[in-house]
Amino acid sequence: MRQFLFSIVQPLMVAAVLLFWAFGPTAWTSEPSSLVIAILVTTAIVLGLEWLNERYASWRLTRKEFFTDLFYLILGFTAISWATVTFAEEPLKAAKASIGLATPWAMHLPFVLQVALVVVLVEFGQYWMHRLMHNNATFWLTHAPHHHLTQLNAMKGAVGNPIELFLISLSVVALFDLPVPAVFCGFNVLSVISTFAHANTRCDPPRWYAYFFTTIRNHSLHHSVGYEETRCNFGNSLILLDRIFGTYRDGEAEAVGQGERRRLSIVEQTLFPLRPVIDAVQAKRRQPESETAPAPTPAMIADRAA
Repeated sequence: MRQFLFSIVQPLMVAAVLLFWAFGPTAWTSEPSSLVIAILVTTAIVLGLEWLNERYASWRLTRKEFFTDLFYLILGFTAISWATVTFAEEPLKAAKASIGLATPWAMHLPFVLQVALVVVLVEFGQYWMHRLMHNNATFWLTHAPHHHLTQLNAMKGAVGNPIELFLISLSVVALFDLPVPAVFCGFNVLSVISTFAHANTRCDPPRWYAYFFTTIRNHSLHHSVGYEETRCNFGNSLILLDRIFGTYRDGEAEAVGQGERRRLSIVEQTLFPLRPVIDAVQAKRRQPESETAPAPTPAMIADRAA
């Protein structure tokens, strides 16, 4: 019975989120602060589940990890959110208005389909951005800090270099005419799924759920040690996209991180994209002028950071 109850926690939380945004008071469901509160509440619940039914003792949340994760969660709600709205959403809305683009059909969809549209739009863009980050040296520099995590916990999805956090937040949802509650619900659903996908919980959901949505099994494998091993299961919330585009891989990993699994500080994560410049300057000082260092690949960058 205990195993069954933990197995249905994720589907039940997604269902609860849908019900809240579909039937909650308009004063709540149209207020941006409600989304922040809802994400914080669901994240707190998952953190509690980590204590009740942890997956690995080696991932047990420490005081240092908690406050580091909290820093990035706050960063996401403040600076990253402001940058996304200012440099992405507002320009998209302005362009939409200038060309007279309208999608009235989206306003007449059933609420569940509106939420599904938001989820697919966000995840489709994130999937390809995430995949690009693993296949291009420049983009990998922004994403690699997230893979230097040496344990997974509920708030770890918010941890990363600020450039990556901005890039992964981009979407085209602003181009569609959708009710505010449906948009907020879509982002809340994505948050719940992604939080569980990073959480140290043994709450393995039913097979039907795991076929569509990313779970800790899928995502821990994506975080496994070794750069090549990370090039699978790119879906942050929709593992279905990996199944469709041929990047799905079954399995699970307890050992996560890159290279020698050295944990990066907040400062190191922030400065990580500058590593090639720093390495080039140091190499130039050590090498004769006639020698030229090869262009770095993502795998080389990962090895250097170890």
